Amino acid sequence: MTADGNGFSKIIYLSFPPETSGRPVVCNLAMLFDLRFNILKADISPRHEGSLTLEVSGREENYQKGLSYLKENGVKITPASQKVSRDEDACMHCGLCTSLCRTKALSVDLTTRKVLFDVDRCSACGICTRVCPVRAMIVDMNDDDLS
Repeated sequence: MTADGNGFSKIIYLSFPPETSGRPVVCNLAMLFDLRFNILKADISPRHEGSLTLEVSGREENYQKGLSYLKENGVKITPASQKVSRDEDACMHCGLCTSLCRTKALSVDLTTRKVLFDVDRCSACGICTRVCPVRAMIVDMNDDDLS
């Protein structure tokens, strides 16, 4: 959870049952609850189960109302790991992680040939932690509830 001027921001995973995947429940987060959302990953097709990774931000009371709305509509909500960090001493700047980073949080500085890590762009998907040959990328699990 990160604080901003309007409350906070959290990354959550949503699982949609077939009867909900074709309805605009996520758009309603913005319209009904004044929440902003950024889609980090999506796999949804109408009349099939779907999954969605969202970064949701806004006022805390609206966030709680939005979560209740999603649950009432049959959406399963799971909190995501909130943070990926890098052990600067262990990183050998091989660049392997950069080729798999969907959000471009990891990139190579063409001048220095060093791997740059932009934490603010990171969706905490964990792919970089699985491919790093020296285990320099680490997922810090967030044990907070959704509330």
